[in-house]
Amino acid sequence: MKKAIMIVLIIYLIQGLVHNLGHPVTPAFVKALNIPDYMFGVFYATMSSGIVLGAPVWGIVADRGNKKLAMFIGLMLYSVGQFFFAYSGNMYWMVFFRFVSGFGASASLTLFVSHMVEISEPKFRAKHLAWLAAALALGRSFGYFIGGFISSNPSAIELLGTGETSLERVFLFQAIFNLLLAGLIVYFIRPIKNKVLKADRPNFFESFKNIKSINKTVLIFLISLIFMSIAFTNLSKYLDVYFNDQGYSTGQIGNYNLVIGIVGIITSIFLVPLVTKIRKNLLMLEIVQITSILAVIYVFRANNFIIAVYSVFMVFVIGKAIFQPLEQNFIADNAKPGLYSTTMGVRQSFFSIGMVIGPLIGGFLFDINPRYVFDFSAVMIFIGFILVFIVNLRVKKEQKESL
Repeated sequence: MKKAIMIVLIIYLIQGLVHNLGHPVTPAFVKALNIPDYMFGVFYATMSSGIVLGAPVWGIVADRGNKKLAMFIGLMLYSVGQFFFAYSGNMYWMVFFRFVSGFGASASLTLFVSHMVEISEPKFRAKHLAWLAAALALGRSFGYFIGGFISSNPSAIELLGTGETSLERVFLFQAIFNLLLAGLIVYFIRPIKNKVLKADRPNFFESFKNIKSINKTVLIFLISLIFMSIAFTNLSKYLDVYFNDQGYSTGQIGNYNLVIGIVGIITSIFLVPLVTKIRKNLLMLEIVQITSILAVIYVFRANNFIIAVYSVFMVFVIGKAIFQPLEQNFIADNAKPGLYSTTMGVRQSFFSIGMVIGPLIGGFLFDINPRYVFDFSAVMIFIGFILVFIVNLRVKKEQKESL
């Protein structure tokens, strides 16, 4: 394995860990401040709005040769946002600083993917993107586990002061470690020499114009990502809330997410390379979508939820681990040379639109009936399936016309 690829994987794993330290404690933290439950979805949606707006801007900056600077500034903003989210003490300021966090986080979320695309040979790209997704997933799981552990383990609480009345300290630690992560990026990430954009300044709409010029098939595919993102986001975030409402501790939430991460990385390392060899990526995406729908519908109707979520729900976890590198590779294959960061910025924006819409709708559905959130997610996956099916038909037609 190339040294550059290994460095990216390690740093991305660390980012996944750091950026998820606060997630297992966020529901309890919000409740401790006597903030309405629906605001949990608003906070998440606001952060996602920052990602929507930030990703294309950071992508254009990076394609002009300023990738490392963009990642550094973005992580600085993320630390500022997380710190003041925890310590502002005001619901409305918390919304604002979640937006700042999202805008900052979008830089590294977007540019690590485009960087991996650029340093990978095309024949190994899907495999390397799978490894990248696995690194983030494993880091995410360790982040959940550590965040849950330090807020629930008596010894950790005594040492760090991260008990129920001091959960803001978890976000403080997150902000500090994120600054160290920014330093690692500056020191270890080496720039790639590419033809850069000639625009005078970053233009939010310019990146969308670039991706639209590829073809309508890619646009349909990007739209499908909105619906998939709505489902993925709600199934992730409201599963945590569901665990919490069922009486499970932050530590148990962290443990479950650690299991998810392990399943995800095993899938990415061993199963995704086999799937990519089939060379029918769109067909595999359709299969993943159908099996995920069936798994989600079953789990939240099962007589024993905890057994179902640790067994059948892993079908969805495996499918999600397969889905992401395949969709990223499809988009990268249709990106213009020298515009990988810009294209991935647009991809991240489309995906993040779903991260905005999902929690807003999910919060109200959860208040009515928690199961409605998960049924709604299954419907979103089905709409995504229909759009990917249309994309597959268009690709086959384009291939025939080119013969």
